[in-house]
Amino acid sequence: MMEFRPSIKRKVAGISLLVLGVLGLILPFLQGFLFLALGTFVLRDQYAWAHRGMEWIRRKWPTAVPAIEEREARLVAWGERQGAKMRGLFRRA
Repeated sequence: MMEFRPSIKRKVAGISLLVLGVLGLILPFLQGFLFLALGTFVLRDQYAWAHRGMEWIRRKWPTAVPAIEEREARLVAWGERQGAKMRGLFRRA
């Protein structure tokens, strides 16, 4: 069962990556498939079609998706720690 987690920031980022991916399929200096895969990854919790796309990517490259999800979790945790530090700095001032 898919759980939707709506976020306007993720939608904007994911759609931007998809646009870059489409441009990358046309332009020789952009990696189109890479941007399409990243856009699908970012949108996987936003839309059912992106979730299905991630399942296809997961079947095609079974070790890559868990590694990317782990890196995403570490990046989110790092961002939360940095935000807490910044809030602490602003409270002292």
